[in-house]
Amino acid sequence: MSEPPAPAPTSARIVPDLPPRLGENQAEYRERLAMLQAEALERRQQELGEQCSPLKTAADRIRIWERLHQLLMPINPSHRLITVIAENTGLTLAEVLAEQRERATAKPAAPLG
Repeated sequence: MSEPPAPAPTSARIVPDLPPRLGENQAEYRERLAMLQAEALERRQQELGEQCSPLKTAADRIRIWERLHQLLMPINPSHRLITVIAENTGLTLAEVLAEQRERATAKPAAPLG
């Protein structure tokens, strides 16, 4: 039985390592992984576009940025990521800071149950 191809470097990996399916040959496995990577890349490109879309609210754009980068907007208004978020989302620094203030004053959601 042949082994699956060596994993791509972590920085180039878009989809997690998946084992071959039962009965799947190496060519089918590589084709399936390539298709999954293409789909993941397409989703990421779409989200990057939405991250700076003027059709989205500042809150939506920042949430998209947070999801894409797996980071939360810092609480500190002078944190260097605030500028990065503004640049990446197409928002002004004032808009990002306004959303930051809004989050700070928003009531926490009521617990379910």
